[in-house]
Amino acid sequence: MALSGMTGFSRVDGVSGGWTWAVEARSVNGRSLETRFRGPGGFDGLERAARDGAQARFQRGQLNVTVQARHAETDSGVRINLEQIERYLEAGRPYVEAGRATAPQIGAILSLPGVIDTGAEANDPEALAAIEAAIAGAIAEALDRLRSARLEEGAALAPVLGGLIDRIETEVASAEVEARAQPAILKERFAKRMSELVERGGDLTERIVQEAAVMAGRADVREELDRLTSHVQAARVLLAAEGAVGRRLDFLTQEFMREANTLCSKSATTALTGIGLELKATVDQFREQVQNVE
Repeated sequence: MALSGMTGFSRVDGVSGGWTWAVEARSVNGRSLETRFRGPGGFDGLERAARDGAQARFQRGQLNVTVQARHAETDSGVRINLEQIERYLEAGRPYVEAGRATAPQIGAILSLPGVIDTGAEANDPEALAAIEAAIAGAIAEALDRLRSARLEEGAALAPVLGGLIDRIETEVASAEVEARAQPAILKERFAKRMSELVERGGDLTERIVQEAAVMAGRADVREELDRLTSHVQAARVLLAAEGAVGRRLDFLTQEFMREANTLCSKSATTALTGIGLELKATVDQFREQVQNVE
């Protein structure tokens, strides 16, 4: 599977046996897979079809699947079950009075099972089962189209992410060139520091060791540059990999930023610090784009 995004929308309409329906599926970014369903009463199997279908097609993202279904004979004569509404209100009243819940809105009440009577119970059970199966098929089609939309987003993201990785590689190469001057600069600073200590007099052995250790630690950024180069290679492998790679790219981005921060802290020149800051900015752009990858 190619790189997939997490944002998309699809809609599938259908008609059969006097019934009409519309299925809408949309998704946005999410750290894990979360599926929410809203559908008509009397078709209890549709929510399971939506959740199982989403589980089979996606690994990450917040999905909303909505089904609207109407029967021609009941469109003009919708009946509201007032007794059922009272039961719901009575059941929720203690929670509202205790301040543990807010008063329900009319839209939420009307969406509860048994509140709106569409007359579905008067139909042939076998016919209703056939309609439910047809709507379940529409849900599957909507999820397939949603998957295609997310793949299109992934196809658009791939060159953007690849370009950012190329920029990171270029910045790491520039840092390698600039870092070659660090030992000489730090050696000069060390010599100057030693001259200052000599002028003060006293036992210099311990201070010299301390200063030398600090300078040596700052001079060597080879490990950071090697790890950054390795992360660039790993990112390219992930961008070309099959399946959902967004979570692994997100972890890799954290490693990029960790090494960029260390590079800046060990920099002994303004030029190397500038490269490190540019690198951090590029990594941050990469991180933002990775949030859209499944």
